[in-house]
Amino acid sequence: MSSASTMPLSLRATRSVHARSKILLALGLVLFVIIVLAAGTGAVQIPPLLVIKLLVTPPFSTAWQDIPQEHMQQAMVLWNIRLPRLGLGILTGMALAISGAAMQALLRNPLAEPSLVGVSGGAALFASLAIVLGGSWMLALQQSIGEFALPIFAFIGSLLVTILIFIISTRQGRTSIALMLLAGIAIGSLCGALIGLMTFIASDLQMRSLNFWSLGSLGAATWPMVGMVSCLGGASVIILLKQASALNTLALGEVQASLLGVSVRKLNQVCITCIALAVGAVVSVTGIIGFIGLVAPHLVRLAVGPDQRVVMPACGLVGAILVLLSDLLARTIAAPTEIPVGIITALLGVPFFLALLFRMRRKIGL
Repeated sequence: MSSASTMPLSLRATRSVHARSKILLALGLVLFVIIVLAAGTGAVQIPPLLVIKLLVTPPFSTAWQDIPQEHMQQAMVLWNIRLPRLGLGILTGMALAISGAAMQALLRNPLAEPSLVGVSGGAALFASLAIVLGGSWMLALQQSIGEFALPIFAFIGSLLVTILIFIISTRQGRTSIALMLLAGIAIGSLCGALIGLMTFIASDLQMRSLNFWSLGSLGAATWPMVGMVSCLGGASVIILLKQASALNTLALGEVQASLLGVSVRKLNQVCITCIALAVGAVVSVTGIIGFIGLVAPHLVRLAVGPDQRVVMPACGLVGAILVLLSDLLARTIAAPTEIPVGIITALLGVPFFLALLFRMRRKIGL
């Protein structure tokens, strides 16, 4: 008999907790290094040690009086431009990756991705409608509520599309996940067609804004935007993380999960609602950034296994790392111009997706 099988359950649980803590700590350190690197890279270069010093110096406090005058410009760039962008990138990566992990566990399908439920398409469609057809009323709305006008409109679009998909896939109080997936694909395709129509009738100036929504970017990051995404998406991500144990049980099958006390119907509704809110909040500000919700969960499961209690928080950190690295490449490859982040994530994600398909094909003998 192996020593692992004779090990007391409490000791095995303690070792499991320690292993999870080490994994999350290592990913946290990697994320911190990337934050320091990304914060110092750009038109205004900031040395890593100065970045760390400025990060621990409260902005616009009496401690700023000790900052040398030659570093004041770097401090202003860091706090007003770089950190909001990094904050939005971290929130984006965490929301997309954790939503992807939850959706793959919910559907028990490794190819599932948050955009499949139509949330991203709905947000991009309503943003496109506002840009092209908004006219004077959209201008008046922007003058009244400022930079929040377009993201709020996009977020409403994501919610309306999610509600429509819920209505289509729910009958007699029961929601069919398979039907929801098919409805999401169909409505996502419809949104893509309507966005194409908006592109066809858009002016040159409107085309620039539409490209932002179709390709994704962190360029619109401001502290108020980061705060809005934190409030809307952060709460949803926290609720998703709390469903990790239930999602582990669901891996045994819906019948077995029900026998073990999991309300499968409630779990489906809570997870899909939180995924829609988290992804909708992010997409409403960044535009469509694809493949993070597909790639991050697979990378984590290859390293730590299928336990959602480890996978989901680790996915959040890996997703943030991937988005920040993609944004760093987008800002530096063709400087001083900026490549949309969605292009970088697609270039990284498509080969990974194809490799995953070939791996699955070998498993089923095709």
